[in-house]
Amino acid sequence: MTFQLRCTVRNCTHLLVQNERGLTCDSGHHFDQAKEGYWSLLQPQDRKSKTPGDAESAVLARHRWLQRGHHGGLVEALQPWTCKALAPGSSSVPRTIDLGCGEGSFGRALFSDQASSFCGIDLSKKAIKIASRAWPDATWVLANADRFLPVADESVDQVISLFGRRPVAEIGRALANNGTCIVAVPGEEDLIELREQAQESGHRRSRWEMVVEEMSSAGLQCVEHKQWKHQVDLSPDAVADAMAMTYRAVRHSQQARLDAITTEIKVTLSADLILFRR
Repeated sequence: MTFQLRCTVRNCTHLLVQNERGLTCDSGHHFDQAKEGYWSLLQPQDRKSKTPGDAESAVLARHRWLQRGHHGGLVEALQPWTCKALAPGSSSVPRTIDLGCGEGSFGRALFSDQASSFCGIDLSKKAIKIASRAWPDATWVLANADRFLPVADESVDQVISLFGRRPVAEIGRALANNGTCIVAVPGEEDLIELREQAQESGHRRSRWEMVVEEMSSAGLQCVEHKQWKHQVDLSPDAVADAMAMTYRAVRHSQQARLDAITTEIKVTLSADLILFRR
């Protein structure tokens, strides 16, 4: 196995070794590989519900949304930051961890030629199943990265967190010296037209400065920030998926206003992209 995965059993941080039986550590803990190809390292204490992670409806909505290709421009904006080698002229490929990888579309688009050195981690079993079926050559892990990122210290060259949670201390621990971290958060104008329709107001909130501050606490310094913005025409079905995947418009009155959209509507997609270095 390319990745130095660690055992997630409480108080055990031994490295996992792959053999014909699955993954095992020196303490004798064992993990099987699911038929879909992912590794389940989820522990009982990581489950706050019977189905931890994003709700299945949100996972499927995000999957349909990304299949429409609306975020192709975002992938292009991120590509210059993705590491291709550890140093100029190096033949080795850096290890990349995708935190909160979801159904895997972003990772597959950004690192399609680096399957052997890519690992996606998510808490949703439905999301990991979709990801592992679509890109079986990559490594997929079902785990609660918020509690414990199941990789060895300083064993990862790049971490990406696209519109997900950021366990800052764990990212700092896992990243190798001079490693990079790519973070994407919704921009001030992201889905502003839908928020105005649903909430009858369009509150704009900048998040990226807060992210820079929290990441600096783990020794990760911001080296570049850029904004991505794009406008698309969304059908009523696409509008429903956009809101379902972002958990917005959950109130009945707000949903009713969105249901009133019966034709295509022009909507702004916006994100703040931040590159950090350890």
